[in-house]
Amino acid sequence: MSENTKNEWIEWIKAILIAVILAFILRTFFFATSIVEGASMNPTLESGERVMFNKIIYYIDEPSYNDIVIIEKPTKNYVKRVIGQPGDTVEIRNSHLYVNGQQHDQPYLDEGAIMNTRDFGPIEVPKGRYFVMGDNRSVSKDSRNGLGFVAEEEIIGRTELVIFPFNEVELTK
Repeated sequence: MSENTKNEWIEWIKAILIAVILAFILRTFFFATSIVEGASMNPTLESGERVMFNKIIYYIDEPSYNDIVIIEKPTKNYVKRVIGQPGDTVEIRNSHLYVNGQQHDQPYLDEGAIMNTRDFGPIEVPKGRYFVMGDNRSVSKDSRNGLGFVAEEEIIGRTELVIFPFNEVELTK
């Protein structure tokens, strides 16, 4: 084997090692994937879809209204939408969402989902906690009924992109 061929192989191996290390760093610290389980986020996200989520965003920012977040609980992860932040008062009255007494539009919901949202609250979100709900309000386990308020440290990322199935690749909204 000539000296040039050896050098080319060494450069090729270095490039692969760098790519593997970068992929590991990105996957560990910046982005990860999660599979949506169940119908609680229909029609926005469907059961079986794989989403990519941003793991670093909440180290530099806080969860915002309408963010679709990944919540890590001891038994499983949940995908939900942020509805209320710490200190907010959340209420659902006559199928309409109110945060701090102001009615909030929910453009991500269709009319049927809005009408299937039962009255709830008013309830104040404690410090360091978030109020979350699924988009399929009639079947979602969320802050209203079993999931409870979500601690800030349980929110491990914000969904950014549906990556599977491939024919449904799109940004999450």
